[in-house]
Amino acid sequence: MIKKLLKNLVLAILIVLVLAQFFGPEKNDGDISSVDAFLADTNPPEDVKAILKSSCFDCHSDHSRYPWYNTITPVNYWLNDHIVEGKEHFNASQWEAYSDKKKDHKLEELAEEVEEKEMPLPSYTWTHREADLSQEQIDAIVSWVNMARIKYAFLKEAE
Repeated sequence: MIKKLLKNLVLAILIVLVLAQFFGPEKNDGDISSVDAFLADTNPPEDVKAILKSSCFDCHSDHSRYPWYNTITPVNYWLNDHIVEGKEHFNASQWEAYSDKKKDHKLEELAEEVEEKEMPLPSYTWTHREADLSQEQIDAIVSWVNMARIKYAFLKEAE
């Protein structure tokens, strides 16, 4: 009796997993040009721009480059959750909608998270080795952020 129940349960789970492969979360597949305003406004040097593209924008913009395994449920839901949460904290594609005060704060947070090695997430760098930042790259980001924040400090004082 228990053996039959267990067999039916395993079969039901298998059917659910197979059917789930045909459904998935909405993809974050907007245009990468949505970050152009952020890049123009903060003016990162080319090396920092490359770091942002390889290490940040997949989760912090309206455009993600999806790995092959994103087609597997439940992995696609897990990835989507990371993207949604990342965009809640900072979305470079929404840069123009932020006030100058918020822009300054977002840049400050960006530098802190990178400097404390909280970002990019270890679960991201595990599968995206190019996003695992060296100390030299971290220093370049922090330096760029400090320069970019000067403008917002001035604008905040003018308000």
